Amino acid sequence: MRLYLVRHGQTHSNVGSLLDTAVPGAELTDLGRLQARALVPALGSSGIEAIHVSTLRRTHATAAPLVSALGLTPEVQDGLREISAGSMEMQGDEVSVLRYLEVAGAWLDGELGVRMPGGESGEEVFERFDAAVERLAGTGVETAAAVSHGAIIRVWAGVRSVGILDGMAARRPLPNTGGVLLEGEPGDWRLVSWHDEPFGVAHLDAVAPEAVEETVEDDESPAAEPFPED
Repeated sequence: MRLYLVRHGQTHSNVGSLLDTAVPGAELTDLGRLQARALVPALGSSGIEAIHVSTLRRTHATAAPLVSALGLTPEVQDGLREISAGSMEMQGDEVSVLRYLEVAGAWLDGELGVRMPGGESGEEVFERFDAAVERLAGTGVETAAAVSHGAIIRVWAGVRSVGILDGMAARRPLPNTGGVLLEGEPGDWRLVSWHDEPFGVAHLDAVAPEAVEETVEDDESPAAEPFPED
């Protein structure tokens, strides 16, 4: 199957560089809603037959225009939620953000037993996201999309897929409504493309001309930053 993993649109917490990972999470900004609308011309003709979202409302709002255009009903999966920031929830200071990224980086290096302070271990994160992807693959559709979150998409795709950018994929930026395209099946995913620009960036001019320049400049969330190098 072909699987699109799409990061949600910009939120108010993204603008403030806050580790906002708990339910229900922040709402989309005006720019985030434009990014969501731009997904329709970007992905509307890609053959998507099923769309799953996380339990955080920003993924629902991001998927809504595409869901409406395709006449689909989104399925909510808790396993698609962001990596919990634990005791650092809603923090935006440099120490907290770097610690969050360091733990995620350790998981990329195979240290799945490392636990986010007050939060999940890598083993727990991969177990729930694996299960969510398996459930999506089990629908039997040829092409599907999951609207999820920046850090978990980067870490999971970096570990669970092979192909272009081997070993470096998850250390690349992933802006709001950026994402990845995978092909294969659970346990055997090939990374086809890594979109370090929003999927709909080419269409933002039609939605709102001023949004083209803002869409990357205003994305200051931790999940858009490269993981620290060893």
